[in-house]
Amino acid sequence: MSSVNNFVTNFHKLVHVGIALSSQKNLENLLEEILISAIDITNCDSGTLYLMTQANELQCEILVVKSLNIKEGGSSGKTIEIPNKPLYHRDGSPNFFIEATQAVHENRTINVPNAYKELHFDMVSPSQADELRGYKSTSFLTTPMQDHEGEIIGVLQLINAKDPETNQIIPFTSEDEEVLEALASQAAIAFSNRLLIFRLENLFKEFIDLINGAIDDKSPYTGAHCRRVPELTSMIADAVNNNDKGPLKDFKMTDADRYELHIAGLIHDCGKVSTPVHIVDKATKLEKIYDRIGVLELRLEIIRRDLEIAFLKGKCSEEDWKKMEHQLIDDIQFLKESNVGSEWMSDLSIRRINQIAKSHQWQDYLNNSHDFITAEEVENLSIRSGTLNVLDRKIINHHIEVTIDMLENLTWPKHLQRVPEYAGGHHERMDGRGYPKGLTRDEMSVQARCMAIADVFEALTASDRPYKKGKKLSEALMILGKMKLDKHLDPDIFNVFVWEKVYEQYAKKFLKVEQIDFIDVSQIPGYEAPPLE
Repeated sequence: MSSVNNFVTNFHKLVHVGIALSSQKNLENLLEEILISAIDITNCDSGTLYLMTQANELQCEILVVKSLNIKEGGSSGKTIEIPNKPLYHRDGSPNFFIEATQAVHENRTINVPNAYKELHFDMVSPSQADELRGYKSTSFLTTPMQDHEGEIIGVLQLINAKDPETNQIIPFTSEDEEVLEALASQAAIAFSNRLLIFRLENLFKEFIDLINGAIDDKSPYTGAHCRRVPELTSMIADAVNNNDKGPLKDFKMTDADRYELHIAGLIHDCGKVSTPVHIVDKATKLEKIYDRIGVLELRLEIIRRDLEIAFLKGKCSEEDWKKMEHQLIDDIQFLKESNVGSEWMSDLSIRRINQIAKSHQWQDYLNNSHDFITAEEVENLSIRSGTLNVLDRKIINHHIEVTIDMLENLTWPKHLQRVPEYAGGHHERMDGRGYPKGLTRDEMSVQARCMAIADVFEALTASDRPYKKGKKLSEALMILGKMKLDKHLDPDIFNVFVWEKVYEQYAKKFLKVEQIDFIDVSQIPGYEAPPLE
């Protein structure tokens, strides 16, 4: 009757272990549960779990000795000093002199009643280990862990079975063998499934890195942006999550939510793989494949030489020649400054560009006359702010449409289904005047609104862009405050961003020392003091 009860008890334990194993998501914790469950069910004192390495060796991942209160490897963080067990000798022959490796080669359970009387196995290493720990390993039960494809992925080894009544060390029974084999089978499937998921997640992450690497190869500036925005987004979202004040005090995220948002941040600009590099990295207004300010300088030199020739031929006075030459040099210097795009172009400056375009003519080899600056060049030089004209801006903005198309065409697992929404919303505005969908604040998730602020703040403070200098913290926060008042950015998230000093956390990690200046939050446009408790 006792054996029946023992069978029922073990059966129930195996069922519960199977349920526990199927729900465990952490690989280290899974390995520990496998080994500790095996030790508990078979009532033994010690055990080890080995995993197969690519070098055809068994590597000890977890070691447990109950009587000595020892747990090494896994989540303990303690290093296991047990050397790897090679499956083959140096001459290539199978290693049958270690019970764990023999279990692998013969794909069967090996039960050793008393290792010190077993002449077949090499007991030098276990004996030395026992002496170091003051422990005597006597009975062994070893079984391979085989996955659903028939591949042996590891070995479960139990040591020192104990009599439940006398607590004396005894050999493992045939029932112990059946229990361990059943557990090893469950464990192998659970572990291989979790390992498969882990590898798929890593593959997905590596695929994202591959895309960002391609973007980075095209444009180092954009690649760095793709690395910084996810971190800043997570910082902001965590601050909102931890905040206990204001309208967002009830917003909470799980670890799965954080992972989903992080993935969205990593891939939020994947559509830039389709954006021409001369647009992404347009450092000056006249840049296309190259900066065409050099063409204007060449035309100026043609005009200047024509003036000199005219003087030498007596067609103009030296005073007129020098006066016009001085004006040409002054004009080209003005055009070069305008080409940079670092200052707001006034109406007066735009009028001067148009005047310069018509005031100087140059002749080609056919004696055809041309304006010093073409209409297209005038249009570019007259850009009010930055370096992008209307067409450039459309091309740049198209990247978010490509991003959304790319992401929405993927079959996302349940825990990542909101990635397209998070990633695709970082150019939307709270008043619905953003792009590409014109979403309003109420139509956007908190996470997408967090990413929108992160994208803007990173762009303002980035010091590696070819077309601008990174702004100081105070300047960036002043601009963010104005964007909050303009209903561009979410006011509640902006408040948390300031209250929790997320900008300082980000600055310490990513900004240059000279960018980090004193911040008087009361001077930030739209600043609201945190509500009193």
